[in-house]
Amino acid sequence: MAIAPRLDLRQSQSLVMTPQLQQAIKLLTLSNLELETFISSEIEKNPLLDTGDISMESGEGREGEEGLSEPAAQGSDEILTSGPGESESTLDMPSDTDCFSNNSLSESDGALDGQLGLNGASSGSSAPGEAPDFENMLVAEITLTDHLMDQAGAILSGTELFVAQHIIDQIDECGYLQSDLLELAQRLAVELIDVKRILGVVQTLDPVGIGARDLAECLTLQAKDADRYDPAMARLIDNLDLLAKGALPQLKRICGVDDEDLMDMISELRNYDPKPGCKIGGGDVQAVVPDVFIAEQTNRWIIEVNSATLPKVLVNRTYYSELKDGAQDKASKEWLNECLADANWLVKALDQRQRTIVKVATEIVKQQEEFFRKGVEHLRPLTLKNVAEKIEMHESTVSRVTSNKYLSCSRGTFELKYFFTSGIQSSTGGEASSAEAVKSHIKSLIDNEDPKKILSDDKLVALLKAKDFDIARRTVAKYREALGLGSSVQRRRQKALEGKAA
Repeated sequence: MAIAPRLDLRQSQSLVMTPQLQQAIKLLTLSNLELETFISSEIEKNPLLDTGDISMESGEGREGEEGLSEPAAQGSDEILTSGPGESESTLDMPSDTDCFSNNSLSESDGALDGQLGLNGASSGSSAPGEAPDFENMLVAEITLTDHLMDQAGAILSGTELFVAQHIIDQIDECGYLQSDLLELAQRLAVELIDVKRILGVVQTLDPVGIGARDLAECLTLQAKDADRYDPAMARLIDNLDLLAKGALPQLKRICGVDDEDLMDMISELRNYDPKPGCKIGGGDVQAVVPDVFIAEQTNRWIIEVNSATLPKVLVNRTYYSELKDGAQDKASKEWLNECLADANWLVKALDQRQRTIVKVATEIVKQQEEFFRKGVEHLRPLTLKNVAEKIEMHESTVSRVTSNKYLSCSRGTFELKYFFTSGIQSSTGGEASSAEAVKSHIKSLIDNEDPKKILSDDKLVALLKAKDFDIARRTVAKYREALGLGSSVQRRRQKALEGKAA
């Protein structure tokens, strides 16, 4: 075979991520609040997108001239997998479908083809204004640094205030000093003794215990403020590790006190705050805003997307007509048509996103109906694949829909991912149970255990098997630790301390 340069033609297939495909995938993963930010940025870039009520004119035949036609109905999987040619052919929409409304989805035509109502019933309509309006009325709180600087400025000045400011800047949100004093003194070109003296001043500020370098110093500052820092208390604070282990006889010998005095000192320590800085500031608390509402009415479930956080998105065809009449060169016309196509696609993708979310949430409610009626102990094992097969969508689509989305029901607010849990087999061969349900049973057993008969992990296994849960000891230990519950030895010591303190 001769070696020489030549040209070859080869055919191959590849998946092309068009901008429309990337945008549709991105929209599915966004929460309602993230979507609001995304829509605002799109409105800034596209002059044909707008929010609010816009009087839309018929255009006197302009839609016919532009070849605007009714798009075929597509599922979200079809939108995500359609090629560039297919997507562009369905971007243009008639004026009566321009609007992605923020009205309740149960009020849309056909109640999303019957997807909202379960148990064979339609969802019905909600009266205007009934949907909860989540408005953040949070007032900006003063920060811990500002709180401390206000106090330091009233009692210090000049170089001392300068050093105090640098010390305060090194205090974390819990109130602990995170900087080495010698390093701080060298950096500020100040004597170490002066830095220690000013730190002592900072430690007198409110809240009590601020500026400590460890837990022992934090408790010491609070004990001194309460006038309870005597030699016995000092020894107790110096041996917090023994207190954590529950070594009460050893602590009595070290502190030189009897049982009553020791219990009184331990009770005093429990009244102190190990994180005094958390009392001040900490930033605005952002509540989780649910994306979906679930409610039961007359033996049927009502499922609605939270429209309070979604703006109304419109394609402004009146403005499009004005720009179209003024466009003379080819480049301007191409840019305008591209803006119209992008606007139509966004409106369509937003509408399909809402329908897909409701479809997935509906199937979750169907699968986990016992949870919504009776509680976490009745949560069933569920996988993304189970839901995807039921609603005839790809598993990756369901995964994107359930990411960063929250569901609000009478039992609280839960992330959609919460309802997808692994299963624990039944010891009698019956239906498997959810891991969350098993955790709930473990917590209930430990909460109700007799302080004189602490349940070991082996005993928990036996009790769970009596409840028809086939579970190994190591799994019980893993679930117990995930719940933040100590071992039988740790719980025995803790309840012994509580009993003596009482």
